[in-house]
Amino acid sequence: MTTPLTPQTNHPISEPFGRLGDGSEVRRWHLENGGTRLSVLSYGGIVQTVEVPDRHGHRVNVSLGFGDLDGYLGSDGFLGALVGRYGNRIAHGRFALDGDRHFLSVDGGPHALHGGAQGFDRRNWRAHGFARDGDVGLVLTLTSPDGDMGFPGTLRVRVVYTLAACGDWRIDYEAVTDRPTVVNLTNHVYWNLAGESAGSALDHELSIAASRITPVTPGLIPTGRLAPVAGTPFDFRTPRRVGERISAADPQLRHAGGYDHNWVFDKGRTVAPQPVAMLRDPGSGRVLRIATTEPGVQFYSGNSLRGTRPGSGGRAYGPGDGLCLETQHHPDSPNQPAFPSTVLRPGETYRSTTVHSFTAE
Repeated sequence: MTTPLTPQTNHPISEPFGRLGDGSEVRRWHLENGGTRLSVLSYGGIVQTVEVPDRHGHRVNVSLGFGDLDGYLGSDGFLGALVGRYGNRIAHGRFALDGDRHFLSVDGGPHALHGGAQGFDRRNWRAHGFARDGDVGLVLTLTSPDGDMGFPGTLRVRVVYTLAACGDWRIDYEAVTDRPTVVNLTNHVYWNLAGESAGSALDHELSIAASRITPVTPGLIPTGRLAPVAGTPFDFRTPRRVGERISAADPQLRHAGGYDHNWVFDKGRTVAPQPVAMLRDPGSGRVLRIATTEPGVQFYSGNSLRGTRPGSGGRAYGPGDGLCLETQHHPDSPNQPAFPSTVLRPGETYRSTTVHSFTAE
């Protein structure tokens, strides 16, 4: 369980969480504000726990994770991690930029997934806490050298996790580069609003403000088309139970063994975060609303969760026990010229913001 902050202070609290093989120390930070509690690791920028109240005020952790560092070191599920340099897939780990071809670390079958075998989820970030103007938070910084996992350019990344006085959790991403490169940062929290150890989350209700998805090949690489969701199991424009149509005879569902697709928001990319998704657990009344500047979201229904190691609540995870809503640019954008660009050039600043709002009904 997350260590509560003392009533006299709203400042972040830091404590040792373990050491990596190179001897470097991993620290855990505890943040609390507006009824929401976060525990965050310097390793991978991992959000270990998110505690929010139900309709009766009972607060539990609603984020899947592990109780010790070994759990994360031995997992390939990206639980709670900060993902980069490129969230989601790049086909065959290859792309061309300004006439130069780049070959990436391949870790998702034949494709590059979430930044490669040693992506940002496997790095020990520098971290410092802050408290100002009623907010509390954590600043995470990382420098990724030129050629890291095959990506060009030295990339300097700054990610800020902020808990507002209302209990909202906001993520602000920034990055700059010294060579043209591609960037697509996101967070990989697995949500179960009934509680981390509650079992299947497929009875959660979901809505996504998107009329189209980017359909995929059997290897989960976008075909380049935008397909309408109307009349398909991918239509969440009004709230639907996640498990209601997950076993439908739809080739896209067969490719992924459930949902693991990118929804294209009707709003497109925006300067300020706009509401895009809602997840609700009818049993507890907990509701998560997401707003973002990003043009899409990867909704993943936890199809490959098959934990042999117990989670933080003592229960091993199975398929469907957690749901991911990864705000992002579209997968494989470096190879899809019709998709919004993920190119970052010297002199530019990559910026992205996502806000998670928690209520109970």
